Amino acid sequence: MATASQSEVQFRFVVAGGGIAGVTCAQQLASQFPSLDIVLLTAAPMVKTVSNFRQVSKTLEDFEVEEQPSSVLEEKYPNLKVIQSAVTVLHAKQHTLLTENGQVFHYEKLCVCTGARPKLIIQDNPHVLGIRDTDSAQEFQKRLSSAKRIVVVGNGGIALELVYEVEGCEVIWAVKDKAIGNAFIDAGAAQFIIPSLEAEKPKKALPCKRTRYTTDKDTAPNTGISGIVDCRSSPWTLLMCLMSSLPSQVSHRVHVEYEFLLLLKIAVFPFSTGVWPIYAQLSNGKTYGCDFIVSATGVVPNTEPFLHGNNFDLAEDHGLKVDEHMQTSEPDVYAAGDVCTAGWEPSAFWQQMRLWTQARQMGWYAARSMAADILGEAIELDFCFELFSHITKFFNYKVVLLGKFNAQGLGQDHELLVRCTKGLEYVKVVLRGGRMMGAILIGETDLEETFENLILNQMDLSPYGQELLNPNIDIEDYFD
Repeated sequence: MATASQSEVQFRFVVAGGGIAGVTCAQQLASQFPSLDIVLLTAAPMVKTVSNFRQVSKTLEDFEVEEQPSSVLEEKYPNLKVIQSAVTVLHAKQHTLLTENGQVFHYEKLCVCTGARPKLIIQDNPHVLGIRDTDSAQEFQKRLSSAKRIVVVGNGGIALELVYEVEGCEVIWAVKDKAIGNAFIDAGAAQFIIPSLEAEKPKKALPCKRTRYTTDKDTAPNTGISGIVDCRSSPWTLLMCLMSSLPSQVSHRVHVEYEFLLLLKIAVFPFSTGVWPIYAQLSNGKTYGCDFIVSATGVVPNTEPFLHGNNFDLAEDHGLKVDEHMQTSEPDVYAAGDVCTAGWEPSAFWQQMRLWTQARQMGWYAARSMAADILGEAIELDFCFELFSHITKFFNYKVVLLGKFNAQGLGQDHELLVRCTKGLEYVKVVLRGGRMMGAILIGETDLEETFENLILNQMDLSPYGQELLNPNIDIEDYFD
């Protein structure tokens, strides 16, 4: 890890953020410009890297995320300098960054990839946890080992994965919606997967076996994790690896409270025998005591160090608004990953969701755009932004999301076709004017590539009607 002694240094490319977007951007720049020194600024001693990347189809990607010491990056890319020091101030007009170690970086092109932080339902409460990265997941694991009951507030990916994985502890799951997982799946799909909460879970895979990296043997927490966090392309799945080291438990109790609307009050009482350390009162009048509350209610882009004194356009979600080249409103400042919000007119089949898949794609494309600008070359919006596609796992089912999978933005101008085989598969297709706009595939359907092609080529499927999902027709071969 570089620790420059000069108070001021100058680089052509500087990347801020050691997550997937930042590391991918820095790697791409280091590969394209081997004679230039590239700087990656990170607040943490570990950085996140992509491994075992697999292109499943034209747009679907599957990969794992590893946390590694920055020295691994520097060994692979000799011209990449990783400096552990968080950004404190950006002077965009002067093209300078100040870091917490007092160093000043002059840049020609900057890419901001500082990610997002959990949107906690209450701040500065030791009994309310947000889960976003490895450190917070390890803290959750530590607390869980002695917990008897926890309350999970939220209905996104982290909540979905967490309530399924927790064992040996009662879980109260408070969701504001009529069905679980509405950010990813519809009510029908929710009904398909929810029996898995009560069913016996498949035997756990062996714990992760990759080398575990620590920065200090004496201070590293003893979490019992046998390997580095090794995840699929969704941030919440690091919990699966972390909790694989917990003793096997037979108890898996989840109670769901639907449509609670909001959390009215969180009360903390002095701990004593028979009294919970914290109580959650829901708007439906019910109150639950628990050992701690998990706030899984979304994230907020980490933009603060970059805003003061600058003129960034911010989106409604407070992300840095970027154009079709990942460039912000400040000259020579780009952004990628969770910290930014797409400000261009999106494709009819794409929407932004703060997932590791899109963080990787945005980081890679931002590097290409920065390079193209330096070289005076034209660049078009990458094909990965043509169709939203995501592959993950919920409740041990393979889940593939394509295009406008929940009819996002289509209003009433659409129709749905659904095929469901209990415990085996759930297939939903979104059609508009006879053309496929999106799909949800749960289970081993093997339909992802076929449906991806049907969305992209916009073939008129009206003649097929309900037969499109006829299980007796081999649709993959039919539309091959």
